[in-house]
Amino acid sequence: MAGSVFYIGFLPKFPGTWASLAALPLIYLASVHIHPLFGPLLLAVLFSLVTLLAANGIEKVYGPDPPQCVSDEFAGQAMVFLFIPIYTSWEYNLLVFVAGFLLFRFFDILKPLGIGAIQNTEGGLGVLLDDLLAGIYAQMCLLFIIFIIL
Repeated sequence: MAGSVFYIGFLPKFPGTWASLAALPLIYLASVHIHPLFGPLLLAVLFSLVTLLAANGIEKVYGPDPPQCVSDEFAGQAMVFLFIPIYTSWEYNLLVFVAGFLLFRFFDILKPLGIGAIQNTEGGLGVLLDDLLAGIYAQMCLLFIIFIIL
């Protein structure tokens, strides 16, 4: 099932968190080997399309915004790393990726600042949009951390 991203969505505990974590190596490789901007953008678009195509069918079986559909987590996590500089320093990259992961999970789980409201959108769009918005909020916080604190 494409929406479950290699069945990560069927893990018994915290499938969204596991999916976000599984997305990180893919995002890093895309940032380094494709392009720091276009790599994460490509992944966000790809997993957004997978979500839109798979979510309606998954919702018919498992109900609205089911935890089995985690391709939206991949798309949202990729959004975090758009415009984020990747350097050769593994310490910096590790810090940035851990912070980006934690920020995304914070916004995705708590759903502040309109994220919860946008999740009520019907169908695959509702499944996807809350994660993309959580990714954008996490990205803004991460950019602040990088440019102001680091």
